[in-house]
Amino acid sequence: MKNPVLIKGNKYGISLALSSDLEFSELLELIGQKFKESARFFDTKHQIAISFEGRTLSNEEIQEILRVIKESCDLDIAYIIDSSEETVEKFQTAIAISLQEQQQKEEAEEQPLTAKEQQQEVVNSLVQNYDDGRFYKGTLRSGQALHSDASIIVIGDVNPGASITAKGNIIVLGCLKGTAFAGCDGNSKSFVVALDMIPMQIRIGNVIARAPDTSRPKKGFFKREPEAEAKIAYVEGTNIYIEPISKTVLSEVI
Repeated sequence: MKNPVLIKGNKYGISLALSSDLEFSELLELIGQKFKESARFFDTKHQIAISFEGRTLSNEEIQEILRVIKESCDLDIAYIIDSSEETVEKFQTAIAISLQEQQQKEEAEEQPLTAKEQQQEVVNSLVQNYDDGRFYKGTLRSGQALHSDASIIVIGDVNPGASITAKGNIIVLGCLKGTAFAGCDGNSKSFVVALDMIPMQIRIGNVIARAPDTSRPKKGFFKREPEAEAKIAYVEGTNIYIEPISKTVLSEVI
């Protein structure tokens, strides 16, 4: 790479292209210099997203880069967007481990596994065949918004007051408590999937559904809170329906 550190702008914020040949400590110093030199060109009034190219980074290295950027300029980086194949592979491995742990736990409690295994299998297939979208890693907090011109998978929670907008589908591998707007270009065939579906509002195409006034009910004293259940939201006619994920439901929606 001719320039070991290259800052490129895009519709989400910036993309940071990094050399794979330099030592990380040397690269970190160059990143700080680059952002100091470019500080006057940045839009510091809005939160932005950052993505990385050219080099595989650990979570610790990403945090170090974000720290250096913060010290070098006034950019407000709220999101990390990653659509690399390695991220997909890591996520699929994490899903497999999570499923195995859940299965072992439920076997120990002598609870049936069939429904949950089927739901997880369907969610896995959604992720593995997700070729037209982007990945976002992290929790979206109140006041934060994420937009995609394709579909998007969020690996984390979407808190109340946060929102996701996508022209395609939305998959939240976590708890969806905020607002989700799929098919924002008017595509009512889009859908929203979440491992824990308790949104403030869901919109698909031109159809809007608001959450009820009460959240998921809890069981009585000394009893466990009902477990989260993976669900899918889709449009049928003029209404949005939210149902537990199954192969049957998915075959009718997609």
